[in-house]
Amino acid sequence: MRSTKIVTSFIQDDQKLLILRRSDKVKTMKGLWAGISGIIEKNEIPLTRAKIEIHEEVGISEDKIKFVKAAEKLRVNSPQYENHEWEIFPFLFEAKNPDIKLNWENSEYTWITIDELKNYNTVPNLEKVLQNLL
Repeated sequence: MRSTKIVTSFIQDDQKLLILRRSDKVKTMKGLWAGISGIIEKNEIPLTRAKIEIHEEVGISEDKIKFVKAAEKLRVNSPQYENHEWEIFPFLFEAKNPDIKLNWENSEYTWITIDELKNYNTVPNLEKVLQNLL
C-alpha cells in the first residue's frame, strides 16, 4: 500500500477553531472542509512543515502562533485512491485575533466550536484527527 505523509494543523483562538474549505483548484478533496494541511517533503520534520503550511495557506507567520500540542500520527485509508493511505501528523496552535489571508488552496474559512464540526462536510476523519488534539 502506498502512503503519503501529511500534516494537518488547527489554529485555536479562545474556544474557536479555524477550518478551511478546500478550493476547486486543489488536486484532492475539493470543496471539503479541513484543517491546514500539506504534504511532508522527503525527510522534513512534520512540525516544520506545519508552520510552513500555516504561513502559506492562511498568511500567519510563525511569530504569531503558539505551538500547543502534537498528537500521535494517524493512518487513514484514502477514499480517492486504491491501495493508498494518508499518514496524518496532527498539530494544534493558538493565535490571538489572527488576520487570515487565504491562498489559492482554500476558498473560504470559518471559526467554529468543536461541537459545530459535525455540521460541515469535511475531509475523511477530520473529527478524529481533531479529537486527538483536544
